[in-house]
Amino acid sequence: MKKVYGSAAEALDGLLFDGMTIASGGFGLCGIPENLIAAIRDAGVKDLTVASNNAGVDDFGLGVLLQTRQVKKMMSSYVGENAEFMRQYLSGELELEFNPQGTLAERMRAGGAGIPGFYTKTGVGTVIAEGKEHKDFDGETYILERGIVADLSIVKAWKADDTGNAIFRKTARNFNPPAAMCGRVCVMEVEEIVERGSLDPDAIHLPGIYVHRLIQGTHEKRIEQRTTRAA
Repeated sequence: MKKVYGSAAEALDGLLFDGMTIASGGFGLCGIPENLIAAIRDAGVKDLTVASNNAGVDDFGLGVLLQTRQVKKMMSSYVGENAEFMRQYLSGELELEFNPQGTLAERMRAGGAGIPGFYTKTGVGTVIAEGKEHKDFDGETYILERGIVADLSIVKAWKADDTGNAIFRKTARNFNPPAAMCGRVCVMEVEEIVERGSLDPDAIHLPGIYVHRLIQGTHEKRIEQRTTRAA
């Protein structure tokens, strides 16, 4: 199966449609599939539901899809650093489903593993638990969370071979693996595509079986918050 495509637009061809659900990797500005996000923006699809740890910043990451009003709903655990997100949410233009961070990661992983739901204590007694099934185990109350299965996953890795076996660099190995797992189709962008067999099998973070299409892209290295001290 040919998995390597020449551009983000080519890799997404035939996969996008209005109203779809997209799982996106990344954390803050780290491990962001920026080329694929730009191609989704250019494609003009709308009414998207996006599951991602956060919504990027105003002019980078998923923030560019908020600027073009292509996102209808965010499923996220952290939504700071994005003034446009705040404006749309407070004005009622954007739906938001808050998730504790670990719960969101596990919902993605569960969806990819074929697990429809799981019980967790996280969120019990808070607004997170409203409307969810409660069940007691060994004297403790848990709530039922559903696994996420997305129409499309978009993720970003450091290196991969042409079959999609991938390595994520340092903290970019955050939401990318579970996001990749939970999509019916996964498209991955990488900094470098290497020769098959050159990656140590024991170092693979994401097996290529989860990856359907991939591209090699160029990526911007941003610092989300620069903290300095006086000399």
